[in-house]
Amino acid sequence: MSESLEEFYTNLLGITEPWEVTSIKRDSKSKEVTAIVALKQDLPFLCPLCGSPAKLHDHRSRRWRHLDSCNHKTIVEADIPRVVCAEHGVKQLTVTWALKGSRFTAEFESTVLLWLERDPISTVAENFRLSWDEVDGIMSRAVARGLTRRKKTAPKNIGIDETSIQKHHQYVTVILDKDTDSIIDILDDRKAITLNTWFKTQEKSDFNSLESITMDMWDPFINAVKKNFKDAENLIAFDRFHVSQHFCKALDKVRSEEHRAFQASNDQSPLTRSKYQWLTNSQRTNNRATRRKEFMQLTRLNLKTARAWQIKEAANTLWNYSYLGAAERNWRHLLGWISRCRLKQVIAVGKMVRHYFWGILNAIQFKVNNSMLEAKNACIQRIKKIACGFRNKNRFKNAILFHLGGLDLQPFATR
Repeated sequence: MSESLEEFYTNLLGITEPWEVTSIKRDSKSKEVTAIVALKQDLPFLCPLCGSPAKLHDHRSRRWRHLDSCNHKTIVEADIPRVVCAEHGVKQLTVTWALKGSRFTAEFESTVLLWLERDPISTVAENFRLSWDEVDGIMSRAVARGLTRRKKTAPKNIGIDETSIQKHHQYVTVILDKDTDSIIDILDDRKAITLNTWFKTQEKSDFNSLESITMDMWDPFINAVKKNFKDAENLIAFDRFHVSQHFCKALDKVRSEEHRAFQASNDQSPLTRSKYQWLTNSQRTNNRATRRKEFMQLTRLNLKTARAWQIKEAANTLWNYSYLGAAERNWRHLLGWISRCRLKQVIAVGKMVRHYFWGILNAIQFKVNNSMLEAKNACIQRIKKIACGFRNKNRFKNAILFHLGGLDLQPFATR
């Protein structure tokens, strides 16, 4: 038996009872097909909330965009009944092919979301003949849906870091569950009051079993954690790469100052074009190159930069101790060396390390760092680059949670 056009579109659109496709309208000029959907006749009206019998109030005409079929733009159109329930008042019946508030079918949104995982909004908008705002709306609804579905977790190790949204020091705070490698939330700025409020109002995460909080040595973050955790000084661990970055910056300042001194005295500077050689990690596997061998000879000269480099290299070796007592003893030995080095830039870093020494020891004891969060930060910057930047902070946050939040984004739950 041949299938009617209405039956064909019923199966194609995934229309299920109590709905059915009653007719098909085709516009050859606009290449648009409209499937008219209605409730099956002689069915009683029921309240969509409690399921009790209800009376018909009126109808509201609605249209939804579906995936193209037979090289035609496909539209689903229906007059949706509104019913009067004795308990809940006037309510609109739900449809099976789309979510509440959306003007796209669930299958259409699902396909757009799959494209958004790989392509920027502009590309998706062009391929699906949508506006930028329509695609962003699909993404925003998916993120909101995913956050609602997210189950309460009890992370043991979290990381806190900031990432830039625009120039002129505009930042958001990223909070990562390091056990699941998914972003818990994005905060509007990097202020202590914002993080403090978030900890107090957090509902999706239970921090009672928390073992470590990895962060940079940023006082607003430290103060917010101390306000919310009595044993904060036993939880906070400072990121080794952030500490190393401070040593590298001090080294580069010493090198730059010494290089200018050589030039001012009209002497040939041995530091010419050596900046990145000083900053390169000596443990890298490509350090056997000829230029690196020449650089190692440079480190043996009587230079301030060479002394700063030796301190930086020594600090890099102090993170992998198995015994906390040995780590503390060797760090204090290094800090004594720094205090006697007569290099003001390096001495300033030494004072900072002394001030935050407790968090450095925690990082060594817990063997944690913010490398996972830095990797996420790199992904965030890539998302920003592909989108050619974000002017709206909420859209930036939605994009991060869409790609890195580990959320169930599809129209109908898959987990």
